[in-house]
This record gives sequence, C-alpha cells and structure tokens, in this order.
Amino acid sequence: MAVPDVIPIAYEPGYRTDTIGRYDGGQFFASVTYAFRTGYTRRDGPWEDHKLLFVVLHTFEVDGNHRDSDIWCAGTQRQVMQVASGPHGHDPRAKADARLAKLLDELPGREYTNIAIRPFQVTFDDVLFGLVVERHSEDGAEDDWAELYPDTLGFHEPWNGEYDT
Repeated sequence: MAVPDVIPIAYEPGYRTDTIGRYDGGQFFASVTYAFRTGYTRRDGPWEDHKLLFVVLHTFEVDGNHRDSDIWCAGTQRQVMQVASGPHGHDPRAKADARLAKLLDELPGREYTNIAIRPFQVTFDDVLFGLVVERHSEDGAEDDWAELYPDTLGFHEPWNGEYDT
C-alpha cells in the first residue's frame, strides 16, 4: 500500500506523541529529541559531544501542510550527563522542558489529540527534521513508510496513526 498524501499520527498520552494536537491555527507536533548532525561518525570525536538535544515545534495548516518549525538546541548529551553527575552549570534537559512548555502554552486553543499531516523536511544546524517518505519493503517497489526525523517514529500500513520505533 502506497503512502497516503496525509499521514495520521495518533496522540498517546505519556508516550512519544503526547505533545501533538490541534490549536486555533491548525495542527502541531512538538517534542524534545536528540540528534546527530548529518555525516557524524565516531572519528569526529566522543559521541557525547555530538549528540544534540533539541526542542521542536512543527505547526501545520488544518489540511496538514507544513507551516513552520521552531527548532532550538538546548545543549549536548555530555552537558546533560554532567548535570546528572553533579552541579556543573546549566541543565540542558530542564531548559528544554521549560522551552517546550512555553511553546505549547503559546498555542491558542491548544488541544492534545490525533493529527494528520503531509510529509515535509526542514534542515536546521545540519540536522534533518520532518516526516520523510521512504521505502522499507524488501522488494522496494514503492514508497511504503514515513519516518519522523530525528524522533525516529515510523508510520506504515494500515496508516492508522500508530508508529514503530
């Protein structure tokens, strides 16, 4: 089954899609997520210095077309780990959570619920963000998957909004 033009994403409280829904201006998908820049390899240095913590708010029109993305880098995995091991400066995870809460609070008429959006791509700080159509079937005959980057949520048949990680 081919990828539909508009891909449903199910709202799941307490899980990875618990900050999605609708607001007066359309639909939104928000998250706090980690990512490496495109092309990162272990030869570039310790992974903890290259794994970045992002706060993301994607907004969409009512029909699912991508409107805008607010993307902010809170720090590195190393900085998060330093906070966990003692008082070593700012706490990137706390700052990320606070920024996410602020962005969500600014959405008028916000309601957490299922959404349906069209594929899109945005590159920020050399990191791919978006819902990207791909081929995962063994025969490779047609596109059959949509992957949300960098969150690594995969959507596929029966296109009911549920995802694989």
